[in-house]
Amino acid sequence: MSGLRYVYAICRPFDAALQAQVTGVDGAPPGQLSHHGLIAVVGTVPERDFAEEPLRHHLEDLDWLSATARAHQAVIDALTVVTTPLPMRLATVFRDDAGVRVMMEEREAAFLRTLDRLDGRVEWGVKIHAEAEPAPAAEKPEKAASGRDYLRQRRQRNRAHEEMWESAEKFARRLHDTLCGHAEDARLHAPQNSALSQESGRNVLNAAYLVPRSESEAFVELVERVKGEESSLRVELTGPWAAYSFAGLEEDADDAVGEAGS
Repeated sequence: MSGLRYVYAICRPFDAALQAQVTGVDGAPPGQLSHHGLIAVVGTVPERDFAEEPLRHHLEDLDWLSATARAHQAVIDALTVVTTPLPMRLATVFRDDAGVRVMMEEREAAFLRTLDRLDGRVEWGVKIHAEAEPAPAAEKPEKAASGRDYLRQRRQRNRAHEEMWESAEKFARRLHDTLCGHAEDARLHAPQNSALSQESGRNVLNAAYLVPRSESEAFVELVERVKGEESSLRVELTGPWAAYSFAGLEEDADDAVGEAGS
C-alpha cells in the first residue's frame, strides 16, 4: 500500500463484507489495518492532495470538500450496516501504517471504552422547522387611519408571531422530552442557520438520539406519529447513522488525529 493513509473509522474486528460497490476517498476501496483488538478502516490517498499544504488549500474548496465528505460518509454508512464504527474526523491522514498504529496504541483504552458504550447502538437525528403561516387573503390588514393605528397593528402582528414561535418551541421541548425517554442518550445541537442549510423556516429543534438497534423501529414509529400534528411545523427524521454525536472525538481529537508527516 503506497501513498498516505486515510483513516475512516476505528472498530472491532468484523467478519461481514462491506458492499462491493463501496469506494472511498479518491476512489480507493477501504481496507483494514489490525492492531491488538482494534481495526482501523483505511484507504490510500495521494500526497498531492492530502499532504499538509495541499490539504489546507483543498479544505477551502467547497466542491472538493463536498465530494470528499460524501466519499468519507459512504464508507462510514457501509460500516454502520455491519458493525459499530467509531468515525474519525474528515481528512485524518498519516504518513504510513506505522503512524496509524502509533495512534491506535496511544488511544487504545479510550477507543475500547467508547466502542463498548456504543456497541449495538445507532444515532438518529430529529429536526423541527417552524414555518411562518401566511395570513389568509381574506384577512388583509386594514389600512391604518393614523400613526397610532399603525403602531397598534404592528404590535398585534408581532404578538401573533411571538405566540407562534413560543408554541413551536413548546412542541419541540415536548417532543424532545418524549424522545429522550426512548433513547439511551441525547444531544441538543445548535439550531441550523437557514441561509447555510438552505432549509426554509426557523430551526427550533436540532437533536441527536442514541438508540439501540433493536429499539430503532419503535423510535422511528414514535417520530412518524407526530408528523403533521402541527401544520406550521416540519418534523424531519434522519438516520440511522454512526454515533458521531456520542463518540467523544472532540475531546480526543488533538491526541487521536494525526496529520500527514506524523
